[in-house]
Amino acid sequence: MVFKKLRQAMGIGGPSIETTLHDPNTRPGGAITGEITIIGGQHDSDIKSVNLALRTRVEIESGDNEYTSNLEYAKLPVAGAFELDDGARHSIPFQFAIPWEAPLTHMYGQPLRGTTVGLATELEVAGAIDPGDLDPIAVHPLPAQERILAAFSNLGFQFRNADCEKGRIWGVHQELPFYQEIEFYPPSTYARGIKQLEVTFVSYPQSMEVVLELDKRGGAFTEGRDAFSRFTVDYASVEQTNWEQQLDGFLKDAGRRRGFF
Repeated sequence: MVFKKLRQAMGIGGPSIETTLHDPNTRPGGAITGEITIIGGQHDSDIKSVNLALRTRVEIESGDNEYTSNLEYAKLPVAGAFELDDGARHSIPFQFAIPWEAPLTHMYGQPLRGTTVGLATELEVAGAIDPGDLDPIAVHPLPAQERILAAFSNLGFQFRNADCEKGRIWGVHQELPFYQEIEFYPPSTYARGIKQLEVTFVSYPQSMEVVLELDKRGGAFTEGRDAFSRFTVDYASVEQTNWEQQLDGFLKDAGRRRGFF
């Protein structure tokens, strides 16, 4: 009995947890559903709570240094305290709302290199926290985001990379403490002045903000500079706009203001 209590205190022979997603594919503002199964271990367990959390890898600047970290930015309590008998099974269905500002993990139907989103299951047992499962989920673009991304592709921009950066964009309302940048190589039409284009979506239920950052191509004796352009896209009228023409105008206006073209 003493040995069993010692093993229990060390977390040995405790409960295990498994999360099953009905469908890992979703969109900003959507939801992920599934079921959490907790299986009792070799002794009775005092479960304190069961939680779900979204995690994304973000870049963090600290002084002159930069590092990456897994950031938890949305959490859902799915169960409170209960007793779990040894060997027993306890199942909990769930529905997890995806934030409108969630970063995209897919684009043009393909994984977006540089960004991942995981749904973590956290089991808190008396005296310990088991991080449990981390299930990847696929966040696909909203129809309005798809239209903007397709327009950049039609203009000849080629995807380079994507990452998430901790911080806030000046003048843009954000609920999350970070934002995603989707980077593109420019076509020859813009390559004379632009080294790369970074696109950020900040989405809301009826509309989204689109922020463009133009990284100026610097020469051997000139320092590169950045230019910004920002505009609002209304979901209800997104298909009524010639976005190829509109984006071309935004890019050239931003470039002319900074002397890129």
